[in-house]
Amino acid sequence: MREVIDERRYVEALLKDLSVDLEWAGERPIETIFIGGGTPSLFSSEAIGQLLQGVQKRVEFGSQVEITLEANPGTLEAEQFPGYRDAGINRLSLGVQSLNAESLRALGRIHGTQEVYAAVERARQAGFEHINLDLMFGLPQQTLAMALSDLASAIALETGHLSYYQLTLEPNTPFHQSPPHLPDEEILWQMQHQGQAILEKSGFIQYEVSAFARLGERCQHNLNYWRFGDYIGVGAGAHGKLTTKEGVIRRHWKWRHPNDYLAAAAGSKSFTQGDRTLQSDDLLIEFMMNVLRLREGVERGLFQATTGLPLVAITERLERAIDKGLLLPDSERLCPTPFGRRFLNDLLEIFEVKGFS
Repeated sequence: MREVIDERRYVEALLKDLSVDLEWAGERPIETIFIGGGTPSLFSSEAIGQLLQGVQKRVEFGSQVEITLEANPGTLEAEQFPGYRDAGINRLSLGVQSLNAESLRALGRIHGTQEVYAAVERARQAGFEHINLDLMFGLPQQTLAMALSDLASAIALETGHLSYYQLTLEPNTPFHQSPPHLPDEEILWQMQHQGQAILEKSGFIQYEVSAFARLGERCQHNLNYWRFGDYIGVGAGAHGKLTTKEGVIRRHWKWRHPNDYLAAAAGSKSFTQGDRTLQSDDLLIEFMMNVLRLREGVERGLFQATTGLPLVAITERLERAIDKGLLLPDSERLCPTPFGRRFLNDLLEIFEVKGFS
């Protein structure tokens, strides 16, 4: 049974948590907001509106601020879409996962195929112009034909953004404890390779490993992650990354359980359960783990601009990646080759060697 959380108390806690983090962040405008994790759309539109009003009182919003809400395509949540739009949400990300009834049952999803179609239509009626669909492949008992049919159905919904990624078995889940029968590696590769070709032919341009967008529809929030930008994380289990005025980069995470988080709001302890300062080796691999997910890569100067480390110190590693055909020989950008994108772990191993100097 889902634990019931008092909306008013939780929104107050979020705003109090934000105020603390803003002391670290300094006076920087908010360019994107992503309300996700769990099922935030179970919160009423009134609570979401109060949250966004409270955020705007504490920090300046950028002129083109992107505000995303994750939602499941269930009937009860779809009924709230007009209220969310009125509250200020301007981008909706729907956790579709599949449009095949058999696959949805295998995943234990509570929504059905028709609810997906209804949710997209309801979102449009509510005034949402920017909609993302999350679609998975490599599902239990899924064939190549089933995966491509699923993808075709998602494309037919004509949204501007589609996240297309492989199912992973997360620790401490029923699937991880009792793994279902999943497609073999060759079938998974075909699902990914053929799926990407179909998406590109349909006008979706791949800009990240699992992200595809029509012109002007890229997710700015996730682009900030992948470009190793700073972000504030508020809420139970949230993670944040902030660069101090002195150039020190600090990661921190909040109490995972809502009761612990609310106890922090009551003043019995800090919101932050843990934090760490990134050292040179950490900065190198974390930077590369993010930016090399981008199809176009990033400008070389971003490395020093975001990490404070000199690019010349990794020249030998860059040359090794280029020699292996994993990185493009581009003097202006750090960009993986198609081969490097396929074997991204091999590319990242080059930057995991300890002893950065």
